[in-house]
Parts: sequence; C-alpha cells; structure tokens
Amino acid sequence: MADNHGPSSAAVLLGFLSGAALGAVAAILLTPRTGPESREMLRGYARRAEDGLRDLVGEAGERLEGAVEEGCDFIESKKSVLREAFDAGRDAMRREREQFTKGEPS
Repeated sequence: MADNHGPSSAAVLLGFLSGAALGAVAAILLTPRTGPESREMLRGYARRAEDGLRDLVGEAGERLEGAVEEGCDFIESKKSVLREAFDAGRDAMRREREQFTKGEPS
C-alpha cells in the first residue's frame, strides 16, 4: 500500500508562485493603461523575477556545496574509524598467531 501524503511543499510553493504570477499579468493587462506602459511594467516585473531567481539559484548552489563538503568530511571521518578498526584487528590477529606458534612445540 503506497503512502500518499499529498503534494510536496515544493509543489505547493510552485503552484502558489505560478498563480501569483498569472494574477499579476492579468491585473496588468486589464488595467486602463496604454500598451507601452503595460509592456514596461511587465518588463520590470520580469527583471525583478529574474533577479530573484538568480539569487535563489546562487543560494541553492552555496547550500549544495556546503552539503557536499559536509558529506565528504563525514565520509573521511568514517574511513579513519574503519582504518583504525582494521589495523587493530590485524594487530590482534598477529598477536594471536604469535601466541599460537609459541605454544606449539617445534
């Protein structure tokens, strides 16, 4: 049975922003302004939206880089722990082998 918890928050946000953008465009087109004035307003909104998206993309890139760096640090720390455990096991095996060979008569 599949778990269906409804739309993700990203989908809801995208839907909200799309609706807001369409509403803004409709409001601009239906206002009593001349064509050039309306087009200039739309260009201004588009420029601001583009700047906002660039900022969001930049921030997302920085967060991704941070997450990747944290992941690399985590993996490196786990490799160190595993290497130490492997070395300890190898040393213990060597000691046991030495004790076993000393205990047997030659």
